[in-house]
Amino acid sequence: MRVLHAVTLHSPTHAFGGPVRVALNLAKGLRARGHEASLLALGEGFPDPWPTEVEGVPAALYPAKRLLPLGFSGMTSPALLAAAGRLVRGADVVHVHLARDLVTLPIALAALRAGKPLVLQTHGMVDPSGKLLAKVLDAVAVRRLLRGADAVLYLTPHEREALDAVVGGAGLDNTVRLVNGVPAQEARPALSGPPRILYSARLQERKRPVDFVNAMSLVAQRVPQARYVVAGPNEGEYGAVFHQMMTMRLDGSMTIPGALSSDQVLEELRRAHVYVLPSVDEPFPMSVLEALSVGVPVVVTHSNGLARDVVAAGAGRAVEPGPEGVAEAVLELLDPGVNGAASLAARKLAAESFSMDGVLDTVLSVYAGALKRRAG
Repeated sequence: MRVLHAVTLHSPTHAFGGPVRVALNLAKGLRARGHEASLLALGEGFPDPWPTEVEGVPAALYPAKRLLPLGFSGMTSPALLAAAGRLVRGADVVHVHLARDLVTLPIALAALRAGKPLVLQTHGMVDPSGKLLAKVLDAVAVRRLLRGADAVLYLTPHEREALDAVVGGAGLDNTVRLVNGVPAQEARPALSGPPRILYSARLQERKRPVDFVNAMSLVAQRVPQARYVVAGPNEGEYGAVFHQMMTMRLDGSMTIPGALSSDQVLEELRRAHVYVLPSVDEPFPMSVLEALSVGVPVVVTHSNGLARDVVAAGAGRAVEPGPEGVAEAVLELLDPGVNGAASLAARKLAAESFSMDGVLDTVLSVYAGALKRRAG
């Protein structure tokens, strides 16, 4: 089966975050099962020559053009749009990681026009919005695509409700719940040296990296030998993170390495005692799943889509937003006995609830249903 995965942007800094990681994990898993999966996306920041594959997945990457000052929504590529019809026609199934942008919407529309089996996965990126651009795109394309797709994959009941609200009326009848999966990883080795606490996500206000810095200043008062890492591409918060690090006099114990590759993230996780993601309203973060797969206990806020699973499994802590709760949770998890038990629980949770094998079984069943529907 030839499966085309379309996502908005791939870059060396992983600026677009989780949807690209999900698309690559699915494509790699499909290829391991004998299918021909490939990636289609904008590209940005690559040195010449540009890659023709990403992590072993064949990739068609087109230079991004910023048409409007609207972040990812204002980016596109005339060359990609010109090639979209041909690439869509060459696939048996088109799987679009849909956002309100000028990349994934045209690709999905091309698949719909070509009569190709179309699967949409929105990653929490399509929800009710009062913004003018969102209203226009919903009226022109989004509702048509959501109704016309063979399947719409959602992460949580909250996301399903949001999609129904965007469509209006009786809502959607073509939805399938699909959690994010994470490949199995080797367990982190026995830890040595001073405690090490990791944040690895975009430096963006919603992710609250400054809360991480403030929380670690509280941890430092009790565990002065601890070390801290704030990793991720800058999306507006680097200056605030750096300022707070200097204000709290953490520059001797905290590093800000910038964006890391996938291998570098795993390397940091294998050295970490605790992983912290203090963001709010996070639907289903891949960085938390990756931490769990390595056996790193996690600290998240209650609004994180994985909070209940983490707490129920004993794989970490969920807290109210803010530095104080984060700091107390980290201090609890630095206890060697607590950390060891939470580490085992984290790996068990990743393997039993979020394995790639289970996710791929569901995805292939969705593809089979889409192919059958189009054939009929």
